[in-house]
Amino acid sequence: MIVRYWSYYLMKMTGVHIQQEGKPILDAPVMLVANHVSWIDIFIINSQRATSFIAKAEIRQWPVIGWLVGAVGTIFIQRGSKSDVVTINASMKAHFDQNTCIGLFPEGTTSDGLSILHMYSGLLEGAMNARVPIQPVALLFYYQQQRSGRVAFIGEQTLLANMWVLLSSKNVGVTVRFLPPVTKAGEEVLITRQELIEQIREILLKEVSVER
Repeated sequence: MIVRYWSYYLMKMTGVHIQQEGKPILDAPVMLVANHVSWIDIFIINSQRATSFIAKAEIRQWPVIGWLVGAVGTIFIQRGSKSDVVTINASMKAHFDQNTCIGLFPEGTTSDGLSILHMYSGLLEGAMNARVPIQPVALLFYYQQQRSGRVAFIGEQTLLANMWVLLSSKNVGVTVRFLPPVTKAGEEVLITRQELIEQIREILLKEVSVER
């Protein structure tokens, strides 16, 4: 509860208006799988459902933001490290046994929020083995009531520059859309994790895509 309130007020301080659609699973362990647009994604989702995210280790070194992200229970992983993936997958059962919600950004990097990049399946294994629900979450960003990638943290933009854009922009909003789970509690997943991540990607792509 503390993490939710803390994340909510942090986002309120940035001026980002959050609207929730659909419902997260609150009373049981779950893995949330979301598209990734900005460093604020972790706080946006945490404001709706306390979640321990798996994120790249380099974020921990970012000034201020690294501390904030760590404070909400983020699990850091070395990018491209197969041993880290194996270790985290093995430890997920202990987290899920405590009714923990684990969050994942399987694109591995940020996009403009108007499409979905390639998604990696490795970290789905822990949830599949634990037989917990996997719930897709679509983040839809708006600027002045129009879908926009204005505050997306992409390309060669620095963290400081992105923070300036975010804090100086008025009428920034995000819809957090919790979609139906693609797996059920206690049931074995009968498809491969690659097939499952492709299914999730198609679901999220349908939600976030904007014709240009």
